[in-house]
Amino acid sequence: MSAGLAPWALGSDTGGSIKQPAALCGIVGLRPTYGTVSRYGIVAFASSLDQIGPLGKTVRDCALLYRIIAGRDPCDSTTVDLPEPVELPKREDLRGLRIGVPRELNEAEGIEPGVAEAVARAIDLCRELGAEVGECELPRSVEYGLPCYYLVAPAEASSNLARYDGVRYGFRAEGATLRELQRRTRDAGFGDEPKRRIMLGTYALSAGYYDAFYGQAQRVRTIIRAEHDAAFERFDVLAGPTSPTVAFRLGERTENPLAMYLSDLLTIPSCMAGLPGLSLPCGLSAGLPVGLQLVGRQFAENTLFRAGHALERALAFDRVPPRLAAA
Repeated sequence: MSAGLAPWALGSDTGGSIKQPAALCGIVGLRPTYGTVSRYGIVAFASSLDQIGPLGKTVRDCALLYRIIAGRDPCDSTTVDLPEPVELPKREDLRGLRIGVPRELNEAEGIEPGVAEAVARAIDLCRELGAEVGECELPRSVEYGLPCYYLVAPAEASSNLARYDGVRYGFRAEGATLRELQRRTRDAGFGDEPKRRIMLGTYALSAGYYDAFYGQAQRVRTIIRAEHDAAFERFDVLAGPTSPTVAFRLGERTENPLAMYLSDLLTIPSCMAGLPGLSLPCGLSAGLPVGLQLVGRQFAENTLFRAGHALERALAFDRVPPRLAAA
């Protein structure tokens, strides 16, 4: 889409896989409120987190596609009816909106200076557009969000992916016995990272460890949700960087899974809370796009579209990479 090959796209997001690519590619991506878009037909990874959402070149494009795909689906029992129709954004000001700036999300270790500067400029622009901007805190959400996620998501992945045994559907590797067939199928059918997460999840769910790991992570998840609810008593939207860095080179972090996991540090907390999040480009750092993340209350997609559209118009981000523009 960033290359101009498609007007729209759909992505699946568990901890940031819509917002992160959108930020790194200089496009707009929405992870909707949990349950507003059907997941029927996708491969389940972490069922309490997985969501489908739109990606587009503009906020208005995302809103239009979301309006098409959102709503209850009888094939997915987790879906719900929207409390209000999806509105295409028109206003170009932010008057009346209260925007919170979580200190921990904007000052987290590992945020590149160029990313921090671009996001700070966008937040200053919110004030110029008439928004009331203030600081807030999400201390436990940021500190514990990542470890909490990497217990809950792998545990659910371990359960969900157990069905891929080479018998009923999916990839199949032949074996002389059922046990050999399953072993070869799972060895050849899963890459290193899925295997790593399956093993982490199986361990977290094993006898003697379930309550200490998975059970404790679910309790922390409740705290993360409560902390966001408290922030939304004062603010309509929370703003911060989508990714702590701009795009990195292909294969640069393949040998360091922890570095890859840390890329999701800023997107995971709102995902754990089941909240909608919108990423839109807000500038460049070292010639590469920087993403601004806007998080709203449950079912507050219209508010995110309004805020994102106004900022997008004011920022006037040029989606043509500087090197191509100069060619």
